[in-house]
Amino acid sequence: MSDMLKKQSVLAGYLCAIGATALWSGNFIVARGLSDNIPPVSLAFCRWMVAVIVFTPFAVKNLLQEWPIIKKHITYFSITSFLGITTFNTLIYFAGQTTTAMNLSLISITFPIFIILFSRFLYKEILTVKKGVGITIVLIGVLFLITKGKFSTLLSISFTIGDVWMLTAAIIFAVYSLFLKNKPKGLSIKALQLSTFILGLLFLFPFFLWELTTVHQSFLNQTTIPAILYVGIFASLCAFVLWNKSIVILGPSKAGMVYYTLPLFTGFSGYLFLHESIGMVHFYSMILIFSGIIATNHESK
Repeated sequence: MSDMLKKQSVLAGYLCAIGATALWSGNFIVARGLSDNIPPVSLAFCRWMVAVIVFTPFAVKNLLQEWPIIKKHITYFSITSFLGITTFNTLIYFAGQTTTAMNLSLISITFPIFIILFSRFLYKEILTVKKGVGITIVLIGVLFLITKGKFSTLLSISFTIGDVWMLTAAIIFAVYSLFLKNKPKGLSIKALQLSTFILGLLFLFPFFLWELTTVHQSFLNQTTIPAILYVGIFASLCAFVLWNKSIVILGPSKAGMVYYTLPLFTGFSGYLFLHESIGMVHFYSMILIFSGIIATNHESK
């Protein structure tokens, strides 16, 4: 019975990671579409403001009850909030202004690699041959997808400041995910999320004021408001709750491998909302990516 419960828990962890990744794929599409309509810090601030407003009624009770734990570990919460809330997505919005979609996709998938490398050095996690092979298969699948099977395309990529921002964001999110692994005992997911949302929003507020005074742009309209609601409710609140739960159940390395499916979800979302085509290259990439994820996360008995 205990084995059955364990398998169900692991399955729930993977489903949470997949759900979070699917929701984040929509964030990439919205971010690219709004790059000319709303400044990056303003988009990030409005996103987290919506998340706080929507989530507070559901989590404020947990936050108040667990406040002693949060107060005791305020340094941990401040660092986690600054990394995962204040900095990570803001850098993505900055990156989207000056780099191509192909470069963003290529650089964003390095995040799980950083998790595995940091886990190896910080937590002494073993990098087995099987895990190395799995990572390689996943990378081939993703590269096959974003180059449409023409790997020579990679040789013509030119890097901009946006690529640097995206790489920095990937590293920051890897560190954030590792921090979640060591969350204080007795702290619920609701209290963790609301506290980091609020702290991250507070840290972002001075940068938001700075942007308002330097970039005189009206950004609230019938196009941007629905997009802000999406990234605030689904790509922020729902995705981060699912992701944090998957980290707690699976650990950062295994949950991080699921993130490789991001280009698949992005391609599917692009087909639905942007009418972009889906071909056999997507099918072959899906087989490679999921095969690599299974190989990397399979544990021998």
